[in-house]
Amino acid sequence: MNDFGQFIKNFILIGPRTVPVQPIPPSTNSLSAWTSSESDSAHSLRVISSSITPPKGADSEIEEERLPTCLVRARGSSSAHSCSAATTSQSNRQSKEQQEDPSIGVKSEIMGSTENGGANGCSNGDNHHVLLMEKQEKMEPKVFKKRWVILIIFMFLSGSNGAQWIQYSIIANIISEYYNVSFQAVDWTSMIYMLTYIFFFIPAAWLLDKWGLRLSVLLGALGNCIGAWIKLLSTHPDSFWVTFVGQTIVGASQMFTLGIPPRLAAVWFGPDEVSRACALGVFGNQLGIAVGFVLPPMIVSNGTVDHITYDLNTLFLGSAVLNTIILALVICFFTARPPVPPSLAQVNALEEKTFDNNFWGTLRKLMTSRDFVILFITYGINTGVFYAISTLLSQMVLSVYPNETVAVGQVGLVIVVAGMAGSVVGGFILDKFKKFKLTTIMIYLFSFIGMLSFTLTIDLDSMVIVFINAALLGFFMTGYLPIGFEFAAEITYPAAEGTTSGLLNASAQIFGIALTWLMGIVMHSFGTLTSNIIMSTCLVCGTVLTCFIREDLKRQKAHSVQCQIPTSETQLTSCTIQQNEHF
Repeated sequence: MNDFGQFIKNFILIGPRTVPVQPIPPSTNSLSAWTSSESDSAHSLRVISSSITPPKGADSEIEEERLPTCLVRARGSSSAHSCSAATTSQSNRQSKEQQEDPSIGVKSEIMGSTENGGANGCSNGDNHHVLLMEKQEKMEPKVFKKRWVILIIFMFLSGSNGAQWIQYSIIANIISEYYNVSFQAVDWTSMIYMLTYIFFFIPAAWLLDKWGLRLSVLLGALGNCIGAWIKLLSTHPDSFWVTFVGQTIVGASQMFTLGIPPRLAAVWFGPDEVSRACALGVFGNQLGIAVGFVLPPMIVSNGTVDHITYDLNTLFLGSAVLNTIILALVICFFTARPPVPPSLAQVNALEEKTFDNNFWGTLRKLMTSRDFVILFITYGINTGVFYAISTLLSQMVLSVYPNETVAVGQVGLVIVVAGMAGSVVGGFILDKFKKFKLTTIMIYLFSFIGMLSFTLTIDLDSMVIVFINAALLGFFMTGYLPIGFEFAAEITYPAAEGTTSGLLNASAQIFGIALTWLMGIVMHSFGTLTSNIIMSTCLVCGTVLTCFIREDLKRQKAHSVQCQIPTSETQLTSCTIQQNEHF
């Protein structure tokens, strides 16, 4: 029973068992391999020694002792050994080994803290650390072909969530008439996405930081699937509350997926691919939003109650079946992390995680970091404007072109498709030139220009101009999303990418709800032009604020850091940890 329980736990947290790939041939006495721990975010190195006899009652065939990266922690009675004895013993071994082979560079270091917290020494607490170093072997980061499978599965999951976000608002006139509710009630089917994220993003970020990618993705896929099937039960004029419950569950599920792209990119992709991988992760969500813009107007048309009921059944059933298939793909194929880290920056981040695994401390540091707080505000402004435009697009366009119901969905499609292209182009530019701040400022500036053009030309009685401006607006405004994620990951390294992206998404939801609600009131009270001018002004403020962010690319610097792992089985081993400057 214990073995079965352990199997279930590992399957949920880690995923289908994979054979670890060793980048460097192991020694004859021991085998060192990077694997995912039971708690994915513990980021530890397990040293599996073939000569160690598993203790009685062990759950697995070979007991795997969880060790911090490149470290051996002495616990209990073994920690009573004095530092001086350890130093002398290590010094003797070092001298002897250098005489035998002068080419071997051996360093010894004893790290700890005294009661005064000053010089290195032994800790007087329960956990005593004796860190020694001897023969080392350089770890070669490695990327795996499976990374593309992982990314594609996530793109489908994120896309299915994005499609459900906008599927009501884009046919707001039909939904309002069918369920006999106001336009504001229909708008809340989109805003509930943002509201649930604001309330629950911190637990979701903690879950991602603590338990890793697979559990978060699994919960997101499960919520998507359950919510989609509930909405299938709401195809009756008196069942708006049922469809709202289903939409709330789907909206809550996005808290598990919105922060995934930068974390997935860092865990699975190499340093020259990470920005593009993050952009593709965001691309999946935007693709889903594009589908949400174009499919509902094509499937659901105005007519009798029976006719609309049939169309809604078709729309909801297709969504439920698709989300069930995606859930099955996540369960069967999505794994938490590769056997070997893909970059030296990721290796170093794992080491930093070993020494500083305090989620709340990280959260506090982020929210007291000047540069991150500015980015937090500017990201919220840009993305909040995009959310407001997407939610109110139907009402904006139909107020000027009342007979263009199908065209409204096509305008939304153009915005999102252009944004997907912008995301990919932005990711390529970041990977190629590493100009994060300049790219962010230019994207922000052109977002303002696109919004201003859309504002001044929407009432020129030309749908062609509306489509052109929608493409310009979408390319830059939606293209900003992954760039903001990556810029945050750079200036806050080695903070967990899931935590930084979670905070940015929370800012986006806060500004999104505020701007959607306020602009809806302004639009119905003073007109579309006034609401669009206000949103354009917001983008100008965001552009100016972005100029005050200092470009300190900590993660890029870490890509050149060398990390080494021990191979000795007979003695305590360690590596010299290079402490990175914290945000």
